[in-house]
Amino acid sequence: MHKYLRAVGFSMYQKNRDIRALLKCLSKDARASRCIQIDRDTDFCEVRAEVAEGMGIAMFGEMDENDELDIEYYYPYLDSDTVTSTAECSIQRHTEKETYAGLLDEYKVGISLIFYLTNALEYRERSQKRRKSTEVVSARLSALSVHGKILLPVKKTARQIEKAKVASRNRNNLLEAAKNGDPEAMESLTIEDIDLYSQASRRAMKEDLYTIVDTCFMPSGIECDQYSVIGEIEEICLKKNRITDEEIYDMKLECNDLHFRVCINKQDLLGEPKVGRRFKGKVWMQGIADFKG
Repeated sequence: MHKYLRAVGFSMYQKNRDIRALLKCLSKDARASRCIQIDRDTDFCEVRAEVAEGMGIAMFGEMDENDELDIEYYYPYLDSDTVTSTAECSIQRHTEKETYAGLLDEYKVGISLIFYLTNALEYRERSQKRRKSTEVVSARLSALSVHGKILLPVKKTARQIEKAKVASRNRNNLLEAAKNGDPEAMESLTIEDIDLYSQASRRAMKEDLYTIVDTCFMPSGIECDQYSVIGEIEEICLKKNRITDEEIYDMKLECNDLHFRVCINKQDLLGEPKVGRRFKGKVWMQGIADFKG
């Protein structure tokens, strides 16, 4: 069973036999499919069953003699039309399956951001046809969560918001310069980090942690595409799974100047989400890579 099935409204499916029956039913009712030829005798197919607008389950495998999909693996997905990053992105295949991970060199979060690629067959097809480019020009990230809570916003004036944006742009420029080997930029970043640590330590004695940490984006656990995030809610849409009637929150978040979507089952979210409030939770990051040409 995939841990994040409940994020798209399948919390009642706990046993493998029930999930297999569900997948078989969904594969026949699928609205989108894509096949590529791996070798002379093998066609590998992707079938997507949408259970609410922009979200559902993607199933992969080979077609049998009855033109039915022999499902090898599956995962829940959430599509996004919001460009999250235009940073340099590389793609690597996972060892076990025909699945891929994207790696973004994103200065805004201060780490290499890894996500599960949801348009893997498009990338594989482009790799086979050498006339098509595999260069990534942008990435549209989304995330699934099985546990989250709503935090109140940090009160800020318009001047404080503008000052934070300027500071963020300056830091991104310094990080880029440091990556290119600029010693002055490295020194400035070191001093800035020391000052930030000192300031945070002083404030922590008098203030709550979540008034000091406005947003954050941190790796969580041993799986490289899972993160703990705190992000400001910019948009909210309540969707319903057409099969189970479970309600799912689809939220657009702003986190460390990155914009991406998160979906979570309504029963897994503590608190009432509203625009301006913050979402805190552990997420599985996935995304679509947009290719050049």
